[in-house]
Amino acid sequence: MKHDSVVRTSLLLLTSVVILAALYFSRAIIAPITFALFTVAIAWPLQSALQKRITKLLAVVVTIIVTIAILAILVFLVVWGFGLVVQWLINNTDRLQTLYSQATEWLDGHGISIATLVADSYSPGWIISAVREIGGRGYGLVSFFVIAFAFIVLGLLEVDIARKNIERLNTAPLRRSLLVGAEEIAEKFQKYMVVRTTMSLLTGVVVWSFALVAGIELATAWGVIAFVLNYIPFLGPLIATVFPTLFVLVQSGSWEACFIVFAGLNFIQFFIGSYLEPRIAGAALSMSPFIVLLAVFFWSFLWGIAGAFIGLPIMIAILTICEQHKSTEWIALLLSGHERKPG
Repeated sequence: MKHDSVVRTSLLLLTSVVILAALYFSRAIIAPITFALFTVAIAWPLQSALQKRITKLLAVVVTIIVTIAILAILVFLVVWGFGLVVQWLINNTDRLQTLYSQATEWLDGHGISIATLVADSYSPGWIISAVREIGGRGYGLVSFFVIAFAFIVLGLLEVDIARKNIERLNTAPLRRSLLVGAEEIAEKFQKYMVVRTTMSLLTGVVVWSFALVAGIELATAWGVIAFVLNYIPFLGPLIATVFPTLFVLVQSGSWEACFIVFAGLNFIQFFIGSYLEPRIAGAALSMSPFIVLLAVFFWSFLWGIAGAFIGLPIMIAILTICEQHKSTEWIALLLSGHERKPG
């Protein structure tokens, strides 16, 4: 009996490793498909409402246009915000030079030579590799959205067909499980995006207000950046905190101001993300903070930035599936992050 248990455990671990390896090496295909399924679940209510008034094909076209427009607006806002920051830095190179001189002087006084470090680490090959890396990532991003777009279109066209095919299944438990599971996952995805959008808007407004009060230049840009990046759990807010902090250091040259801004932005992100959002999302989307962080880093490792964005929805889907079966219900409870009331 003990031998059988060891064999089953070994097979489970081996299967898990094989699946994870497959997800990693097939990320160029699986990641955009997963993103497409998530997008279809979010966009379906709009298409469903439109199909009651216009033809299905026209409803799909309108839904796709709206979806692409929203994604394009978010990308534009990020590019616009960081574009203003880069332009400001170009126009204030003297402040960068002053900060560099101060840092060099301080380090030289402690026996660290910046000039020597730069000379030792500089290599033309490094620049060429960096350019290739940027080009490769740009190509990968374009490929990601092309594949995702194709599957979004196909998914929106086949939602009704898939539902009818499931309803024709002869096995009643399987039919009920698939229909109920899919509906609950879609509803949670939609609620997740509503909550995430609301909290992102609130974060953007509060960061903008804080930047105005603190005298940080480009307050609107920082508010917009915080709004968009908040869609990426943990990593987005971290970036939206670190960049303004470094910017304040360049703007003021004061480490005290830098520390105050860093503390203020961290408080904003923590209060909204760790206090308000869980209470607004409710128990349906409740998840242990440890699991949230693990999901973000784990799926980021597997799929990069795309994994950071859809890692949490993937965990929501997994926990929803676990809730559907008695044998795995304990997993959903254990990772939910809320205490079950007795009785």
